[in-house]
Amino acid sequence: MKITTQLGLMSLALALALPSAFAAKVGEPAPAFSGMDSNGNPVDLSQYKGKYVVLEWHNKDCPYVKTQYKSGNMQKAQADWTGKGVIWLSIVSSAKGQEGSEDAKSAATDVKTTHANPTATVLDTTGAIGHAYDAKTTPHMFVIDPKGTLIYNGAIDDSKNHDSSDVTATTTNYVTLALNESMAGKPLSHPTIKPFGCCVKY
Repeated sequence: MKITTQLGLMSLALALALPSAFAAKVGEPAPAFSGMDSNGNPVDLSQYKGKYVVLEWHNKDCPYVKTQYKSGNMQKAQADWTGKGVIWLSIVSSAKGQEGSEDAKSAATDVKTTHANPTATVLDTTGAIGHAYDAKTTPHMFVIDPKGTLIYNGAIDDSKNHDSSDVTATTTNYVTLALNESMAGKPLSHPTIKPFGCCVKY
């Protein structure tokens, strides 16, 4: 019985470790995914081949996310980059009944209420996309280049708290930095930065 229990615990530990073991890695092809957006349209990463793609893990009820939107930081970055042809996907991986969980109607309302500017909001209630990227926090940001390679994984900026007064003009936005450097043909100065925020509610 003791051996069986130990084997069971080992199997559980292995299962929990699998998402991280096979998660997206900077410098490697970004994991393929598909889903539905808040307007009922299908979204597939492959349809954006040849474009830069930003992935933003989103939870409307997370204090850290609220800070980004209250300050206008996230909306500005979304508007600036989508205006330059970058695809920006907000992804909601909160499971049904968990904090930040949304259906199509509530997600669309959230975009309108916050004056957000993503290309689309993707609903990932099963957590499949989140686990493929090992998204840990909201927000957690990823940048994919036109070749389909993951070039950035990490925090939105260097503010590191949920006080909106801490997000200022002097805050370094790592997504903007990554896109600017990559588009200029430069190696990224910060390809990975530890993300901060609320844990994703899988």
